[in-house]
Amino acid sequence: MLRPAVHTNAMTLATKFTFVRLGLAPVFFIVYLLPRFSPAWFEKGPAWTVPALWLIFIVSELSDMLDGMIARRRNEVSDFGKLFDPFADTLMQITCFLCFVLDNIFPAILFLLVLYREFSILLIRNLMLKKGVAMGARLGGKIKTVTYIIAGAAALLTASLRRLALFESLQNYFKTGAVIVFLISVIFSIVSFFDYLSVYRRASASK
Repeated sequence: MLRPAVHTNAMTLATKFTFVRLGLAPVFFIVYLLPRFSPAWFEKGPAWTVPALWLIFIVSELSDMLDGMIARRRNEVSDFGKLFDPFADTLMQITCFLCFVLDNIFPAILFLLVLYREFSILLIRNLMLKKGVAMGARLGGKIKTVTYIIAGAAALLTASLRRLALFESLQNYFKTGAVIVFLISVIFSIVSFFDYLSVYRRASASK
């Protein structure tokens, strides 16, 4: 159910957890791509990045879970949080997906569809905000987020096996599995977009 926007203090404990996720996005990008530049102090190869990337990935997802739990438990749910939380999610997810595209794990066309979807949702949220409604994550969007996480973990597993030179004969199978999961997540994301669009249309028709 959509409710009118109510302005509350934005800097809550839950929001601070969201800021953690926001800050981890560029860190993930830097750590993932740093071995490509191969400066003298990284001559040992990219294996060191594997535990670092998994740590960043896991902490990011834990912060996503904790900020929502804290906001509800402390009664700190705010309109700012409803918009900032999915923004941080999207920024982290797009950053990870871009790394996997550059590493030739995910196809660029699927990544482009994700970008189109996320920017379209941003437009819808802004239009709803002009109507005085802060649109939080809907069920379809939450399912999409879960599939994004699974796809990201599958791709990171593929990248990890490459960097550790493990199961080389099976790496293409892991990559194929990651792409299939990513494709499923893209389908869920497009379906959820039409759900958000229908909410916006109903809100526009009622005004």
